[in-house]
Amino acid sequence: MKTEKATFAGGCFWCMVKPFDSYDGIESVVSGYTGGDLPNPTYEQVCSETTGHYEAVQITFQPDVFPYEKLLDIFWTQIDPTDAGGQFFDRGQSYQTAIFYHSEEQKLAAEKSKQELDNSGKYAKPVATKILPAKPFYLAEEYHQDYYKKNPAHYNRYSVGSGRAGFIEKNWGGHS
Repeated sequence: MKTEKATFAGGCFWCMVKPFDSYDGIESVVSGYTGGDLPNPTYEQVCSETTGHYEAVQITFQPDVFPYEKLLDIFWTQIDPTDAGGQFFDRGQSYQTAIFYHSEEQKLAAEKSKQELDNSGKYAKPVATKILPAKPFYLAEEYHQDYYKKNPAHYNRYSVGSGRAGFIEKNWGGHS
């Protein structure tokens, strides 16, 4: 079965794995860093805001089973797309939102979905999420992988305490 990659930056990568992790057609969701120029950055380097990298997730999926457009739909419901300075209480460039496209088809689909969200009137402010060409993706340290499974109590406290869970509930009626 054919697979593709999708890469999304949605603030803290811990909170971006779980929403994608349980669908048929999604083979893997990994946390990592992308968008910058420093090879093999560490978490500390990325958090220093000097690498140009974003915290991101990379999804390996089967487009014939789970289309890219459905991934985009999930992505938009997990973030505040109008916040250009980061996400919730995580501030800075490494926590900004972005869609990193791997093909011209992904770029067009991302631009279309962003325009539809912007035109929907759902938010008073314009969508600030960037759409950028994919760059090398570097896996985050092992303790960051599947964080919601390894540390469920802390993950849930973080999701609520950061404001993400409340934002999702208010705007989409769902949970992170």
